[in-house]
Amino acid sequence: MKIAVIGRGSVGGTLGRALAEAGHGVVYGVRSPERDDETSPKKAISGADAVVLALPWTAVPEVLDEVGNLEGKLVLDCTNPLRPTPSGLALEGEESAAARIQRRIPAAAVFKVFNTVGFEIMANPVIEGRRAVMPFCGDDDARRDRVRGLVTDVGFEAVDVGGLEAATILENLALLWITLASRTPLGREFAFGLLRR
Repeated sequence: MKIAVIGRGSVGGTLGRALAEAGHGVVYGVRSPERDDETSPKKAISGADAVVLALPWTAVPEVLDEVGNLEGKLVLDCTNPLRPTPSGLALEGEESAAARIQRRIPAAAVFKVFNTVGFEIMANPVIEGRRAVMPFCGDDDARRDRVRGLVTDVGFEAVDVGGLEAATILENLALLWITLASRTPLGREFAFGLLRR
């Protein structure tokens, strides 16, 4: 699959490497391209099957203004709408960042994913022989298996949480991870898993 990763910070760079190692064609869309595999967000997206939004939440509106409606594109939203500290989520009410993105680009298929752990876990999601869980959600049933496959390609256990209305839950799960990582001795080298009977 041809994938445009928008943003090449810790998350974007890590996900891009993992997806490339899994055999996908990856190009990065960045504000000031300097490397051979970098271009503008608009050019990166034009030839891509899927788009990974790996940006700070506050940068998303400007990028969406630049790239247009993304008609027919699969969009993976990795953002978390955090307050500056971060002491909570910046969005009020029950609407998620993913829902706002979907409203901005209604002709695209937006899925919330890759937002509930830090980049260190994305680089190696296997802990003590078990794959860390990566929940995802979105409304496009025709693309659901494709998202599941990308999550698995990166090395996670994919867990489908349903429609995009569940994105608020995933964003709050991310806030829990961030709180534990920053305020407890756990640090950043932990992830969520499932215990089954």
